[in-house]
Amino acid sequence: MYNESSLKTYLNDLAAKLPAPGGGSAAALTAALGASLISMVLNFTIGKEKYAQYENELKEVFSKSEKLREEFLNLVDLDVVAFKAKDIRQALGVPLKVCRLCFKSIMLCPLLINKSNLNLISDVAVAAILLESGFTSAYFNVEINLESLKEDKKFVQQIRKELKQKAKIIKKIRLQTEGRVGKIIRR
Repeated sequence: MYNESSLKTYLNDLAAKLPAPGGGSAAALTAALGASLISMVLNFTIGKEKYAQYENELKEVFSKSEKLREEFLNLVDLDVVAFKAKDIRQALGVPLKVCRLCFKSIMLCPLLINKSNLNLISDVAVAAILLESGFTSAYFNVEINLESLKEDKKFVQQIRKELKQKAKIIKKIRLQTEGRVGKIIRR
């Protein structure tokens, strides 16, 4: 679907009077942008003599960021499919997965601050911002779907508790990343 089409096609469809793609798909794309920036920073770091002591760790992080990037990209399309399926659990599952993957992804940012190419340090902050944005956007889609599942109170409470905790941690990491990157840039 959109995985193989141009960004222009996707944005035109997103802007059009179409039921999908919508906010859930856009949340996944936003998160994919964040994960892509992590990979870009690593691509400009791995193999550089200055960062050789971190090489193995950075390769491992790169492998994770690439896997996450691919998963987010798949979720761009899966959200469209879930919306069209009219299955509330399926519609809830996609943004919930986006939230969980944003949480995993943003955990990679703090490590990059001192162990990656300083010429791209601002991109680490941008990645954190995009990942928090992807999380928050997907969180709204989870919430609207949870409203339709009010009868399953235990499930609804469990999901809300999980995402509330993750939201706090994500915000903290984003703020810390911005602060640390800001100090480096303004030296």
